Amino acid sequence: MKKIIISKLFLYRYRFIIGYVLLGIAFIVLLFSLPRIAQTGLSDTEMNSATSSYYLGKNGILNGDLVDLPYRIVQKFSIVFFGLSTYAVKLPSILAGLALGLMLILLLNRWFKSNVSLLASSLIVLSTPFLFLAGSGTPLIMIVFWPTLLLWLGSKIQGEKRPKPLYSFAFAIAMLLSIFTPYMIYFAAFCVFFVAFQPHLRFIVKDLPKLPLVLVGLIIIAGFAVLGISIYNHPETILQLIAAEGFEMSSFLPNIAKGFAPVFAWHSTMEGIFLSPLLSLPSFALGLIGLFSTTKGFFASRNSIATMLLVFCVIITGFNPDAVVFVILPFSILMAHGLKYILEKWYGLFPENPYARISALLPLTILFGIMIIPGLLQYIYGYRYNPSVADAFTDDVAIIRHNLSDQTLLVRDKFDFYKILEASTDLKIVNELQDKADIAVLGSLEGEHENYALSRIITSPRRDNSDIIYLYTYTEKGE
Repeated sequence: MKKIIISKLFLYRYRFIIGYVLLGIAFIVLLFSLPRIAQTGLSDTEMNSATSSYYLGKNGILNGDLVDLPYRIVQKFSIVFFGLSTYAVKLPSILAGLALGLMLILLLNRWFKSNVSLLASSLIVLSTPFLFLAGSGTPLIMIVFWPTLLLWLGSKIQGEKRPKPLYSFAFAIAMLLSIFTPYMIYFAAFCVFFVAFQPHLRFIVKDLPKLPLVLVGLIIIAGFAVLGISIYNHPETILQLIAAEGFEMSSFLPNIAKGFAPVFAWHSTMEGIFLSPLLSLPSFALGLIGLFSTTKGFFASRNSIATMLLVFCVIITGFNPDAVVFVILPFSILMAHGLKYILEKWYGLFPENPYARISALLPLTILFGIMIIPGLLQYIYGYRYNPSVADAFTDDVAIIRHNLSDQTLLVRDKFDFYKILEASTDLKIVNELQDKADIAVLGSLEGEHENYALSRIITSPRRDNSDIIYLYTYTEKGE
């Protein structure tokens, strides 16, 4: 009987390619299904983001309206092309999430072996916080997107004896665009500080070709010059880029406590847009193992960067509690370190025993099943049925589009947002009661209006206060 050699089997030889293909399919299907499987509608921040994006004009850009500009341009085109809908508002984040997931996979694959990077990539791109970011129609995802892109481009420069100038230029352009996202000015300073004080990176920068390095520097300086002119003409821009609206230094430490509370809330639920816990207990434990494993050889750039990113995460969370989602990036690196450490220790126990190595597949499969599947179920059902977070989202837009055709709709709150519906529907959106006409009201008419008779109430099964739209018929007094 012919002896079977495992290394020559098709599934074994192409196991990583098959794994990445299956991960990619699951990831893409999940991303483009997000508006239907999780958050049932839009939050206040998503409505505000859609409003500011839709009304973004050339004059605004020329006058210095540059905060989150790349994201807002994409969101504007999405709403104009598809009309105001939950999907159109979230589509820019879905596309950014697709690119972010790909970059995380490429980054981990560049820094770690294929077995570690595949497992770590699966854990992070199918996790609750990552899917939330990709399904939230706000620029919040860009806080993670830009640093990940810069790290990946930096790894392409660092890992080559003669890096291609294209990567240097791409790094400069990414740095240029990133500074228009809140808190990325801090990250630019962090990059300069890290390169200056990290011996290995400092040596690499000194060894780079001088012409691309000078051109990259000029591009970055030009970007900061544009930003400086904008800040000079509109001083409020700098406040939007360095801190949340209404920030005071006395709230710095309370913001850190508030921001990290969902990370450690493993036995409780918290009100807000984040479904707690932000990181599952097994993922957190794996990250801690990775953190401890990096203490050996800490000054290697790959080992120290995750710790520095955690420090950066704490700092920006002090300015805005929602920025805690940046923890996704350092924890993805730390979980990869943790997996690397566990696998090396296991293989070190049985260096010559292939059966012992294979026997690790069963506990690993159980571990990853425990970490991924409950996380997906938590995301899908938590945002639908957990009252602590579900009440932060409203499906009013979907209800309006489904039930109203050519009526006049009275809207008192967020009028500018709902006014966008006129561009893609036959609705007329008003903020004052029309004379002698039937009318639909988002909410109900306040006070007595004797000429208006209630004819119908449109409800939502997903809301505690299920009455959403009131339809009134106008009749002349005395008829």
